[in-house]
Amino acid sequence: MTTVRAALTQVRWTGDKESMIDAHETYLRDAAGQGARLVCFQELFYGPYFCQVQDAAYYAYAESVPGPTVERFSALAAELGTVVVLPVYEEEQPGVLYNTAAVIDADGRYLGKYRKTHIPHVRGFWEKFYFRPGNLGYPVFDTAVGRVGVYICYDRHFPEGWRALGLNGAEIVLNPSATSRGLSNYLWRLEQPAAAVANEYYVGAINRVGIEDLGDDDFYGTSYFVDPEGAFVGDPADDHDEELVVRDLDLDLLRVVRDRWQFYRDRRPDAYDDLTRP
Repeated sequence: MTTVRAALTQVRWTGDKESMIDAHETYLRDAAGQGARLVCFQELFYGPYFCQVQDAAYYAYAESVPGPTVERFSALAAELGTVVVLPVYEEEQPGVLYNTAAVIDADGRYLGKYRKTHIPHVRGFWEKFYFRPGNLGYPVFDTAVGRVGVYICYDRHFPEGWRALGLNGAEIVLNPSATSRGLSNYLWRLEQPAAAVANEYYVGAINRVGIEDLGDDDFYGTSYFVDPEGAFVGDPADDHDEELVVRDLDLDLLRVVRDRWQFYRDRRPDAYDDLTRP
């Protein structure tokens, strides 16, 4: 039996970048102490969800990837022997900014990054002010615990990327998010289990918690893992409190499900040509 112990963190905004990084270092050590070999943090983990407002002052949160935060957690990943998915605000060059997740292997090597593809721009989520759409496709990373993909928050509403990650060989896909109570609750426990079933892999869904001082978005936590049969792996996390979610993922179930339902064999991309034309 091939089992991966994996962890998700849902954390309140502490008020400054350094204390957020410190808090996540503590959570990472705690997760590793419980045997987790894969850990993913929430979207834009070291800052507030500043997209509730449009203010160029928040561009200061951006940094290179790899850069200081990636290097800091690379050293910790190597120390703990844990794969880390690190969602950060990336500056490729001045004025070129992305919502990004870096992937660090258990030996501390930086494996690469995913840039959020679908960028919302609605009340409370003014993301086009801060981010360009991702341009790196849908990479899947060969890690010490298996093949890991990343999809970020708003991406989850678009099935094409989920499928691309599956076609690229993902066994576990992590979706770090910042999503608000009253807006997306009805989708939160529907879309990601459906994506796990349709694409026959595990999904880790991560959300922050609390109301931050930039707006009235009420981040409702309830982070969870779901298996390729659409079942929650343990209970989802609390909807108000910080929590470290640690679960065992049975990767042997992937073959069982894929042998039962031949979705990849029976897909018909040739039937969709008209949909891809302007």
